Amino acid sequence: MQEKLQAIETEALEELRSAKSLAEVDGIRVKYLGKKGSLTEILKGMKDVSPEEKPIIGQLANKVKENINNELDIAIEAMKVKEYEAKLASEFIDVTLPGRKPILGKKHPLTQITDEMVSIFRGMGFQVAEGPEVEIDYYNFDALNMPEHHPARDERDSMYITDGMLLRTETSAVQIRVMERQKPPVRVIVPGKVYRRDDDLRHSPMFQQVEGLIVDENIRFSDLKGVLVSFIQQMFGKNTKYRFMPDFFPFTEPSAQVHIGCAVCNGNGCKTCSGTGWLEILGSGSVDPEVFKAVGYDPEKYTGFAFGMGIERVAMLRYGIDNIRLFYDNDLRFLQQF
Repeated sequence: MQEKLQAIETEALEELRSAKSLAEVDGIRVKYLGKKGSLTEILKGMKDVSPEEKPIIGQLANKVKENINNELDIAIEAMKVKEYEAKLASEFIDVTLPGRKPILGKKHPLTQITDEMVSIFRGMGFQVAEGPEVEIDYYNFDALNMPEHHPARDERDSMYITDGMLLRTETSAVQIRVMERQKPPVRVIVPGKVYRRDDDLRHSPMFQQVEGLIVDENIRFSDLKGVLVSFIQQMFGKNTKYRFMPDFFPFTEPSAQVHIGCAVCNGNGCKTCSGTGWLEILGSGSVDPEVFKAVGYDPEKYTGFAFGMGIERVAMLRYGIDNIRLFYDNDLRFLQQF
């Protein structure tokens, strides 16, 4: 039995010294010290050893077990160091390489255009005003000189929540609220969302507008033209073609549409401009005296002008985009171009 114990010790120590991984070391431990290991099986035979030899065999067996355990600890530590060094080598980082730039978020193209439009009008002395998106008939229609039979008030065009309450169809409603609480002079722009039952390549049920209003003594239509031409040249470039076309709006008289040359086809005619080479960018006009009466302004003393334009329309013209839905599809391939 002594020879067997010495043979087990020699064999186990040799295997541990040549082990190359923690898994291999653990396999050697099980082989010799496990429940069915070689040393364990030898110790089970101690009952057959004579009383005289038991102390000698027992002492030797404990010594062999201790030596194997010590060598196991040494092998485990060596394997841990070896594996750690291998891991470090595989994860080597070259600190001389340039760092990776983090992916940063960007403003949505409509937000960029809105900020630029607001900046241009602020430069001309306008202040920014805000108002509710859920509006009542009075501010959205009545005070803007739209009678009850006006087609814009039809449910096929406007989004009603209850009788007399709807999602605002234009930010002009905020102009009425501003004039109610502020005496002239007034010079404001109103950016914000509006809602209409309209949906095609150039229209969306929800879109954004910037309305403008100036009220003071001796305000003329030529002042309106000066402001809008200045805006067009700052937004689209000094060489941008534009034209004023007569039109009708219930809250302005006289009224005009403003067109600029189609940026998609450079004025040659395409589906975006319906083959005309021109695209409407905004509606405008001198404030109707009936609107002044609704807010308590003296129409004999004060005059003014108002204008309104879609932010999406401006963005489409600025970037040459032919489908308004692209702004709301959240396709990163589109948005990352801006």
